[in-house]
Amino acid sequence: MTVRRDWLTALAFLAPALALLFTFTHYPAIQTLIDSFWSTPRGRRAAVFVGSDNYARLMQDPVFLRAMVNNAIYAAITIPASIILALVMALFVEGRIRGRALVRMSYFTPTMLPLIAVANIWLFFYLPGFGLFEQIRSAFGLSPRNWVGSPETALYGVSMVTVWSQAGFFMIFYLAALNTIPPSLREAAAIEGCRRWTFFRRVIWPLIMPTTLFVSVNATINAFRTVDHIFVMTQGGPNNASMLLLYYIYEQGFRFWDTAYAATLTVVMVAILSVVGIGQFFLLDRRVHYR
Repeated sequence: MTVRRDWLTALAFLAPALALLFTFTHYPAIQTLIDSFWSTPRGRRAAVFVGSDNYARLMQDPVFLRAMVNNAIYAAITIPASIILALVMALFVEGRIRGRALVRMSYFTPTMLPLIAVANIWLFFYLPGFGLFEQIRSAFGLSPRNWVGSPETALYGVSMVTVWSQAGFFMIFYLAALNTIPPSLREAAAIEGCRRWTFFRRVIWPLIMPTTLFVSVNATINAFRTVDHIFVMTQGGPNNASMLLLYYIYEQGFRFWDTAYAATLTVVMVAILSVVGIGQFFLLDRRVHYR
């Protein structure tokens, strides 16, 4: 009787959270999957079942294929760059340096800014002829360049904004992981004359692998769900050079009001994230040392 009452009490406390989770997460996901097999209703014309036609349309959509390639390049840049920069910053501010609190705050500040504000700041940096980068280039006698207005550099420009905005957030997790390493390990390494690089590779890196796994999964999700700065800086242009999958979904769903095709794109994006996330977990989990 007591066990049954405990179960009922637990369910009573969980019920509000479960209701919100089902209403705003599970139900929309199921409905999106269903909508991907139907056409978009327009005016008095109701939606009709089209089967896999929307998925067949994906394979013939050059913009979708371009968005997939762009997203792969974007992820290949932002994920390792954010992780490496976050770890370097954490190792730097973890030591005893002057003004450590100020340095930590300056590293974390970009994370606290809305991505819309970050995008506008970097637009000023990229401003042709007058931006910060152009001022530096002109000091070396280099010709002006339109960083986000050129198909060759637009994707790399928005990738740099992402790295700058999220590296400070990941630094906090690495800093917490570094603080859990026992000082006795450092003292023993110092007595044995162990070099810093060897100590990092043999001791620190294996111990912070759980944090690296967590950060890498989050960085992967961010690589597919970040769209704010694309909307402000390039809107997927020029000539779809910076078109990412989520922004393409936004365009199809809210600009062209093709909700069925947007649902299909969403299902594909969730499937890709699931496969990549599970792959990351099983690949890195073998090297993770849990304590």
